[in-house]
Amino acid sequence: MTASRTGSYYLATAIGQRARPQLNGAIAADVCIIGAGYTGLSCALHLAKAGLKVVVLEAEVAGFGASGRNGGQVITGQRVDQVELERRYGEARARALWDLALEARSLVRSLIASHAIACDETPGHISAAVRASHATELEAYVEHLVRRYNYSTARYLSPAEMPAHVATSNYKGGLYDTASFHLHPLNYALGLARAADEAKVEIFENSRVSSVEHGEKIRLATASGAVTAKFAVYACNGYLGKLNPDLARTIMPISNYVAATEPLGEARARALIPSGAAIADTKFVLDYYRLSADHRLIFGGGETYGGADIDDAAPIVRPHILRVFPQLADSRIDYAWGGRLAITMPRLPHVGRLTPNLYFAQGYSGQGVAIATLVGKLIGEAITGQAARFDVYESLKIPPLPGGALLRQPLLTLGLLWYALRDRLG
Repeated sequence: MTASRTGSYYLATAIGQRARPQLNGAIAADVCIIGAGYTGLSCALHLAKAGLKVVVLEAEVAGFGASGRNGGQVITGQRVDQVELERRYGEARARALWDLALEARSLVRSLIASHAIACDETPGHISAAVRASHATELEAYVEHLVRRYNYSTARYLSPAEMPAHVATSNYKGGLYDTASFHLHPLNYALGLARAADEAKVEIFENSRVSSVEHGEKIRLATASGAVTAKFAVYACNGYLGKLNPDLARTIMPISNYVAATEPLGEARARALIPSGAAIADTKFVLDYYRLSADHRLIFGGGETYGGADIDDAAPIVRPHILRVFPQLADSRIDYAWGGRLAITMPRLPHVGRLTPNLYFAQGYSGQGVAIATLVGKLIGEAITGQAARFDVYESLKIPPLPGGALLRQPLLTLGLLWYALRDRLG
């Protein structure tokens, strides 16, 4: 278990944690999914509702990875904005991706409601511009969304308006979307796991997959058992490791860090973010933060590269907090943790098939809460014979990262460090 997860506020406030059995012996299923995060749990739930026998193999416990550690922000759209998507792929495919992103947001809300998932769903999100040029781009983007997509819940915030929404002088403007929202990410994941349990999905924890044998039937082996299935799904994301070297070529795992302050009290917390919206800034290595239900500031900032997490995350995150909110210099950090996400070169998810009966999804690049939930559903649709929407993501053709097996990690690390340096230099 990654040590830095043990300090998580989300673990301390988790609802509905339960121990599930380890796989022992050989069993058969229609579909076997590797990974009990948002992708795997959503896929399993939707397939089980369609009447298939589904097994999920999780190396640790449900919600262990990025699904249980992230910033909890459900932001409308893909990780790449619509202007850039139109440039890369043309208007028709960009519009299809926009429609899927809207559905992803709605799907999270509908799953929360239909399965009574208590995860502190709270409306509002602000993209905060750290430079005047970024503010100009956000203002133009709001106009683009209104004109081209008839999207009416986002508005531009001028520099003069920003202090009424977030108590810092750091920002030059912003995009405020009242239809985006934030939540407790681990409780959302645990709610999906409970819903999957109720749908008769068999979730096995502490059951790390050691090998996957392709064929008309796929055999997935663990240390103490095996599953034979008609279909299988890799849903491992930043915790793929060496299980499939071909998939590993397209993603880079990044360790990101989050901290939660002591309870600030309702008045002091609301003074920081009066709207209660989640915030993410426009730096390449961004800061992102929100208020918790018990009036803490939950703040993500800082990352490391190379696939290993740092145990003590507080010293990494605290300087980021104080650059935004120097008024919190007297506030204690109660929890700090880290975990791995996976990014791709074009910052869009890598979704597809390795063989006609072996699927994968990974590389959400920091936009995984809603998109991963939807992609799990789309894989389920493809397995049951309706692949048109799945094919929209598969058609993106995510390229491998440069450098080959030996040079990929150091080359990408150098590139990311350069962008991080640009953030600091302004």
